[in-house]
Amino acid sequence: MPAHWYAVLTTIVTVGVQFVVFLRWLHRRMRKEEIAHAFILDIATNHLPHIYTALHEIAKRQGIKLPDTPMVRFVDFNGHPRRS
Repeated sequence: MPAHWYAVLTTIVTVGVQFVVFLRWLHRRMRKEEIAHAFILDIATNHLPHIYTALHEIAKRQGIKLPDTPMVRFVDFNGHPRRS
């Protein structure tokens, strides 16, 4: 095998390894964003109503009048329909 083929093979292997590392990084980043989105959605839909209820109970005991609980609305900046 001529010597220049070793350089070509080395280049191909290097580019292949870098591409695999890039794909792993991209997948990890996308998965991290999905997890963060699911966490925020869970907090907003399941925990905020309980937190507001407890806050109103505490305020009622102390004689403080609080405004009504705000509605939770989701705004999608990407233009994709929301999957619930």
